[in-house]
Amino acid sequence: MGLFLGLGIAGIVLLALSLVFDGVLEGVLDGVLDGLFDGWLSLPVIAGFVSMLGFTGAIVLGTTGLGTTAATVAGVLAGLLAARLTWSLSRSLLRDRTAAAPRQGDLLGTGGSVVTAIPADGYGEVMLRVGGQPVKFAAKSATPVERGAEIWVEAALSATSVLVRPVER
Repeated sequence: MGLFLGLGIAGIVLLALSLVFDGVLEGVLDGVLDGLFDGWLSLPVIAGFVSMLGFTGAIVLGTTGLGTTAATVAGVLAGLLAARLTWSLSRSLLRDRTAAAPRQGDLLGTGGSVVTAIPADGYGEVMLRVGGQPVKFAAKSATPVERGAEIWVEAALSATSVLVRPVER
């Protein structure tokens, strides 16, 4: 039973190491067998297999009188299931793509409000909604704009500053 518990603990340690050394094993084995295993030799997959083999083997050996061979077979089956689930989860996470990050051009026509008054010859601050989140930008305007006024973005001067005009109602 000590061997099985040791394998289970080694699998957990390997999983912790995979968080630190992510992709190292894939880099070492890059090009070996030309993608035949396609992610099956990743550290999380191997760690899942080893830890399930060990812990399942220890449980079967400790709770039944079937012996080491049955415990090993049960551990291998559970390890293969854990490896398959880990591989599937990893693949689905790698395929998950988020929306594209907003660009300067996406700010054109965006409405917002003035946070710090904008003088005619300098910068103030405006609050805009970018991707549904409030974001503060440095703002310039051709005319002075008071704090709290509603504005529209006419141009993006840089990644953090915009040219605005007051909304006329």
